[in-house]
Amino acid sequence: MSATNFDIAIQGGGPVGLACAAWCLQKFPEAKIVLLDRNPVDDADLAAADSRGIALSHGSKLLLDTINAWPTECADIHRVHVSQAGRFGRALMTREELKQDALGHIIRYRDIHLTLRKALRAIQTKSPNFVWKHIDAQADALNIQAKCVVHAEGGLFKTQDWVESGRDYEQSALVGLVEVENAAPYQAWERFTSEGPLAVLPSHYGPNILNLVWCVTPSSSQARLALSDSEFLKSLQAEFGSRIGQFLKIQDRRLYELGLNYRKEITQGNEVWIGNAAQTLHPVAGQGLNLGLRDAYLLAEKLSALFSKPEDQKTPLAIENTLQDYAQSRKADRSATIGLTDFMARIFTSNLLPIVIGRGLALSALQWVPSVKTALARQMMFGRR
Repeated sequence: MSATNFDIAIQGGGPVGLACAAWCLQKFPEAKIVLLDRNPVDDADLAAADSRGIALSHGSKLLLDTINAWPTECADIHRVHVSQAGRFGRALMTREELKQDALGHIIRYRDIHLTLRKALRAIQTKSPNFVWKHIDAQADALNIQAKCVVHAEGGLFKTQDWVESGRDYEQSALVGLVEVENAAPYQAWERFTSEGPLAVLPSHYGPNILNLVWCVTPSSSQARLALSDSEFLKSLQAEFGSRIGQFLKIQDRRLYELGLNYRKEITQGNEVWIGNAAQTLHPVAGQGLNLGLRDAYLLAEKLSALFSKPEDQKTPLAIENTLQDYAQSRKADRSATIGLTDFMARIFTSNLLPIVIGRGLALSALQWVPSVKTALARQMMFGRR
């Protein structure tokens, strides 16, 4: 099959690109799709890759279950405790009050990536027109032609070659694995400090080894990265407090720069942008990959419906209209998720007294007004529908 015969070219072999290809093929196995993947062919080359813990919502689990792409190693979250250091106001969310199996899940990025690769290979066996092309240079991608181009290249903030809208939060996320003295199983902690949010999250290594995400200024993060383990743990203890006992050990410390980067228009002609290629978010609410997976699932629904039609109906105008329809269907969810994440990233780093008081009142409202708590939790679990 020549390159000019492809209906869909998906650029990017990360989780969102893989999921989009898998859902398209699941819904329409005869789809003529090429996936352009810059990752190695051999899974073994990715086994030691990015090990940071990523938050996936229960809604994402339900979506990934449809293509048998849920990793076997994950840590469920049954309770989330939210508070601000040294100030009043706290909220506790539980799976029981929301009547869900879990509020969310923490999974290593590489496990999500590898599980999706395995799932796509299984679907590929029944998809005769699918080509998975591993590419090394930009020139390779330029030789591919398709009726519709899906951009799922992703990338991290400040490594992306586009900035249309957004802001630099002037924060870095210091991530790692921390061993604690007395953690409750399935418990997640979100602590808002004077420099930014500090999250301690479950991991599949056991109840006392937790994922750490500590958002602080770039200068503070560099200084803390350079500390000895004992000095780092002392600094962490001072910021977090003693709710889970002593912090005993830290390993695998790394930094990621944080910011908001998003496209106002996610379609142009026959092109569409999804996942981090459409929006890169602050990790404060753990929504980035969840939003990207919802992008991929709904785009796959639209594209599979179009390209399963007779050839004469797959016109450039029909493709453009389908993508515009997709963009319109994603508008509310994108706006709500981007807005909520941006609001939380900014409001929980301010030390102005009126805002500090407002934060405490907001957390108290979450705790004592069930309808507000439920609405927020469902937005984070399932997105805006």
